[in-house]
Amino acid sequence: MAAPDRILNDIDRDLDNSLERLFAFLRIQSISTDPAYAAECRKAAEWLKGDLSAMGFQASLRETGGHPVVLGHYPKPGAPHVLFYGHYDVQPVDPLDEWETPPFEPRMATLPDGRKVVSARGACDDKGQVMTFVEACRAFKAIDGELPVGVTILIEGAEEDGSKFLPEWVAANRDELKADVALVCDTGMWDRDTPAITSSLRGLAYFEVTVSCADRDLHSGLFGGAAANPIRVLSRIIADLHDEDGRVTVPGFYDGVHETPPEVLEQWRGLDLTPESFLGTVGLDRPAGERDRMLIEQIQSRPTCDVNGIIGGYTGEGTKTVIAAKASAKISFRLVGDQDPEALDRNFRAFVAARIPADCSAEVVTHKGSRALALPHGMPALEAAKEALAEEWGRAPVTIGSGGSIPIVGDFKRTLGLDTLLVGFGLDDDRVHSPNEKYDLQSFHKGTRSWARILAALAK
Repeated sequence: MAAPDRILNDIDRDLDNSLERLFAFLRIQSISTDPAYAAECRKAAEWLKGDLSAMGFQASLRETGGHPVVLGHYPKPGAPHVLFYGHYDVQPVDPLDEWETPPFEPRMATLPDGRKVVSARGACDDKGQVMTFVEACRAFKAIDGELPVGVTILIEGAEEDGSKFLPEWVAANRDELKADVALVCDTGMWDRDTPAITSSLRGLAYFEVTVSCADRDLHSGLFGGAAANPIRVLSRIIADLHDEDGRVTVPGFYDGVHETPPEVLEQWRGLDLTPESFLGTVGLDRPAGERDRMLIEQIQSRPTCDVNGIIGGYTGEGTKTVIAAKASAKISFRLVGDQDPEALDRNFRAFVAARIPADCSAEVVTHKGSRALALPHGMPALEAAKEALAEEWGRAPVTIGSGGSIPIVGDFKRTLGLDTLLVGFGLDDDRVHSPNEKYDLQSFHKGTRSWARILAALAK
């Protein structure tokens, strides 16, 4: 392997050509959710296959029940092997009239603060991010004639449509996807100059609760005060879900929740995430989670419970004095650590049942849940990536958790037995899924350099 500086210098010299390739990729209107763009999705897959083949990858298109998967293999016997995942499909562009320029005519733009950005649909999510990894591989091939590690590249075409067919495809092709670690570039940085590694993803449990009382809607003047009101019963259930300190009260809820290591907490304190900077952007200023936890813990490493919707009674215009026969709510839990969705299912059902009057009933419907995922602290690949990012950005990366879920990462763990490093270079102002999506030139350039450093570090 050549000295990393030579690889990095090649990335710098070839930046204009890298941008031309990115622009060609961005011009393809690969909107996966609209059947009218199916041919464009295949065109994007063919383009990427051709680019990987030209670099020496054994590249092919693999059919799924939807848009094809692009699979590229670059074996290197005796070296570590990585599986890189991304997606070539993009979100619809509506509303079109809010775009400053056509969404599939990529351009370089300069923001009022002087930053240069690539503007186009998919610039950040996920074509620009995918190409940072591809361009890092290209630089190694140009200078060394080989990659420092074995690489399998898996790029799907339906992530924006729920990846409906990918888990089944991964399971059917597990032998071809063997690796030591998975890499994903579909996340973001802490800020413009501070890289981040997402080391944990919260799991999810989702329920619908319907409380039934009388056999029909009742006149509140005749039955009010005597008949059980399902909205009142449901409201009590919801109110009882949290105590006055913001803790979830479902019995056994915190079983399997682990404390964040002190050194990670100390790093998070230094980030100075304040209610003003985070909640102020949505018109709030007071954290509503567990009172004894930092705001950053509440959104990254602690489990949560939220009511996502309530339905019951008369909700039309004007008045209707009625006691509803039924009331329902949608309730979700974000899980961390070793919390068990099946145990929560049992405990939540008992929690609800204990609050239902004898002459009423409750139906609890459970939707598909998922466990939380976390990289082991001190994992060698994680430490190697940290050092590589620190070298490139001149500051230590932030190791953070994600409050949301990325289903494919769970499939990699359950089906392939792989831990996943989530390293992305998106920014909060990239307008992902919105008109005028962009990707900072610095994110693209230094993101490419970062992947080159990470690949070199993983080879060691």
